[in-house]
Amino acid sequence: MTRIIMCGCNGAMGKTITGIVEDDAEAEIVAGIDVNDNGENTYPVFSSIKDCDVEADAIIDFSTPKVLTDLLTYSEEKKVPVVLCTTGYSEEQLAEIEEASERTAILKSANMSLGINTLLHLVQEAAKVLAAEGFDVEIVEKHHNQKLDAPSGTALALADSVNEAMGNQYEYIYDRSQRRQKREKKELGISAVRGGTIVGDHDVIFAGKDEVVTFSHTAYSKAVFGKGAVSAAKFLNGKTSGRYEMADVIAAN
Repeated sequence: MTRIIMCGCNGAMGKTITGIVEDDAEAEIVAGIDVNDNGENTYPVFSSIKDCDVEADAIIDFSTPKVLTDLLTYSEEKKVPVVLCTTGYSEEQLAEIEEASERTAILKSANMSLGINTLLHLVQEAAKVLAAEGFDVEIVEKHHNQKLDAPSGTALALADSVNEAMGNQYEYIYDRSQRRQKREKKELGISAVRGGTIVGDHDVIFAGKDEVVTFSHTAYSKAVFGKGAVSAAKFLNGKTSGRYEMADVIAAN
């Protein structure tokens, strides 16, 4: 049994994960952290992680970058590993995460979906064949009209996977409206679409002479991210330090 503290428990993803864990015999949410306590949770809710006095095996964070320092301090002091699902960290915060991972177990991923994390590996292998043969690479991501950041963290992670496979040769191009020139071979275009209630679509396009290969992932609900986060919490249970990725969770299954 993995006892979980859900940080951001009353947000959309927190509620989704609460529902997932209710049907999981191997996991239990023992406490929640949220500035808003709606009184509907079956577990105690604290306004700050600093106030939580409930023993747990892992923390799942779907909240805000503002709580990172308190979260990492708690994780280190209580010896509770943490799954960081929040996006939008600054460069300083990313460095803080790396430093903290020397003293506590941290899993951070731009996307908790097992499918996306498998796709990260697949596009890397494809790039070694297709991009190496001169195929152009473009990424198109689509999300709901309430999403604040663009491009998505997942689109950037996919771009990074391709770029890493090719020795980091590519320049990321986010907008061509001001560029009146042919596409350069070492461009990697990333386009963002925002509309309606799209949960998340990502296409990685390898366009060559007379043929196109497209890798696609579609999320139909937030549950795919929640399931991945719970799997990650189970994976971290018992680990004392280290920096982990969802690829480690997939490899362990």
